[in-house]
Formats: sequence, structure tokens, C-alpha cells
Amino acid sequence: MSFAVTTDPDRTILRPGSVEDVREIVAAAVSQGEPLEIEGAGSKRGLGRPVQAARTLSLEGLSGVTLYEPDELVLSARAGTPIAEIERLVDEAQQRLEFEPMDYGPLFGRPAGRGTLGGVLACNLSGPRRLKQGAARDHVLGVTAVSGRAEVFKAGGRVVKNVTGYDLSKGLAGSYGTLAVMTDVTIKVLPKAETETTLVLRGLDDAAAAGAMAAAMGSSAEVSGAAHLPRYVASRVASGLLGAEPATCLRLEGFGPSVAARAAHLGPALAKAGPLEVLEREASQALWRDVRDVGPFADGTEAPVWRISVAPTRGPEIVLALRLQAAVDAFYDWQGGLVWLRLEGEPEAALVRDTLRRHGGGHAMLVRAPDAVRAATPVFHPQAAPLAALAGRLKDQFDPAGVLNPGRMG
Repeated sequence: MSFAVTTDPDRTILRPGSVEDVREIVAAAVSQGEPLEIEGAGSKRGLGRPVQAARTLSLEGLSGVTLYEPDELVLSARAGTPIAEIERLVDEAQQRLEFEPMDYGPLFGRPAGRGTLGGVLACNLSGPRRLKQGAARDHVLGVTAVSGRAEVFKAGGRVVKNVTGYDLSKGLAGSYGTLAVMTDVTIKVLPKAETETTLVLRGLDDAAAAGAMAAAMGSSAEVSGAAHLPRYVASRVASGLLGAEPATCLRLEGFGPSVAARAAHLGPALAKAGPLEVLEREASQALWRDVRDVGPFADGTEAPVWRISVAPTRGPEIVLALRLQAAVDAFYDWQGGLVWLRLEGEPEAALVRDTLRRHGGGHAMLVRAPDAVRAATPVFHPQAAPLAALAGRLKDQFDPAGVLNPGRMG
């Protein structure tokens, strides 16, 4: 045994240093019938249901960038490499991760900047720019992984044209470590914007804000972020810069002259809806970082937080319907298509999902709650029978013994 082993009060942590170490650990788990909890740095351990496993396979030791070719817009790294380290590296080359992965750490009361590349892909994370650029699965080119059969496999490559047939690397995105343990990941990077500006409309109610965001997204201004922060939520971003009044935020990115021209075109039209403010580069970046990381609800508590995906125009009516029956705080991203909810007391899963059903449908995931609550609550939105059957067949093929993150997804 060449990998490190440490012991916490409630679990044994296995820290492999190579792909072969990972394969050996999974093989032993299969032969002994002992499940494994899979994690990177543990920043997203609160997502999904608690895993009932006495042993944790930690990928923190599998860290480091193994290939970076800025001219080819490609980067490869071990799965345990911190995203913050990757972002610093590509920033030096005037590039960025275009899908803008969120950092769940602060929402769970953990330090910021500890999330890993493998965790980002396993949870298929993204940020406000998803409107234009998609999520992690849309930027992954290839992976090396170990299945629940203790078999090492590779999928994809270093260029998009290498991907033919069923793209396993994208199939692993959003599987929360239940199908395979990723050890190496290759992603594409893109040039970062020279500058950014955020136009902020003040004083709109939720429904009016949804209309303003839809108009902006439908314009030629190439808006890369559209969020609405209702009254008092606005004061919890960018160190209180916006004050308490509602703020409808629209981000423009690109070359300086282009951003200025688009702002000059869009600004007067928006000003007809309400008072308009402008946030320049650093203030704009601080605002969108807090929107991305659910800063308004990173309050050091375990109060239930929901992540709800709906048709953008339906978000305000869903929030209003919920507020008639529960103490709900909310804000909107993705032009209103992503609603973050914070509740007091119980998570009210039946109420939340029934309200969604009655207002056009959607997807609701319980993101934060105490362990005991998550263990007793359907955290992920219930799947339709055909989709659940397909997911079950995938699980049987990749992890027939059920040793990888058992119970995390249901």
C-alpha cells in the first residue's frame, strides 16, 4: 500500500497519489463490500444526501496541472487540483474558465477557494455566464477515471474532434461521484474579457425585473449575466455597495470600446424602466462573484437553501406563491431561470415541489440543510420513470457493487 491513510473520529481517509492507487482502493472496496465516499477537498460534501461510508477516498493528493497550452486553449490537470490554482494560472495568460464555476465553500461555512477540478465536473458547476457559455460539461474535453468495477478508462481527448459516439466525459458530469472516480481532467479555456461593466436598474419588483432582463437578453447588447436581487437581498452582495433597494443587474463584457458602445445603446432603453446605475470593472466583478457563490445566503447557518430551475418568466410567481405559505428569501440568476431560495425552519420539500408543478414545472434541489434533514428528504428532484430507469442502468454498468458514494443521489 503506497497511499496515505489518516483517521478522523468518524471516518478513515485514504489519500491516493496515483491512478493505480485509486484503482487499488476501489478494487479493495469491491472485494470487501465496503462503500467509499469520494471527495476532492470536501468543499461540496454538503451536497446531496449524506454518504453512509466509513472510508473516504480523498483526491487532494492527486493535484497539479499536467499540461497547459495557451495557444491551443487547452489545460489538463489532476482531479484534485484546486480550481483557484487553475484560475490563477490561466489568468496570467489572459484566459479564463468561461463557464465561471461557483464556489460552494462559503455557503456551507467552509473557506473559499478549496473546490477542485474533479469536484466541479462531478457536480457540473457553472455560474452567471451559463446563459451564454454553458456549464462544466460543455467545456470538458477528456477524462481519465476509475469505474466502480476498478477499471481505469479514458474518454475524450485534448481536442473536440476526438469525441465520437457517447461522450463518457460529459456523462460523468453531474454524476456526483456515483459512477466513477475521475483522476485527470482536460478542459478548454478561452481568452478573458478585457473589461466588464454592469448596468443596475433600481427599484423594480420581481415581475418587472423579469421583463427587463428578458428585453436585455433579447437585445444586441450581448449580455453575459442577468440577475435580480430583491429588496434587502441587494445589500448582501459586493460588501453592501448596492444598498437595500432592489437591483436588476446586467453584465456586459469584452473589449473596452465594445462594452462602452453596448452600454450606451442599452442604457437609455433600461433607464425608461427605472433609475440606472453603472458598476465598473472591480465593483462589477465583486457583485457577480457573490451572485455566483450565493453570497446573500452564505450566512453561517444551516437554514435550508434551494436551487430551483424554471422558465425565466415563471420565477416571480413561484416565489410569490411560496411566500404566501412560508418564510422565504429569494434572488434570481440566469435571467430569472435560476432561483435561489432560503427558508426558515423546515425545508418544505413537498410545498416547494408542488408549487413548481402548479406553476409550469421545473427542477428543485435542496442544496443546504442539516445532515439529518438531508438524509430524510429527497434532495434531488424526483426523476421521471424512464429517466430514472436509464440512470439505474448506467449505475449498474459503471458501479454494479454500489461502492461509490452510495445514497448521495437518492
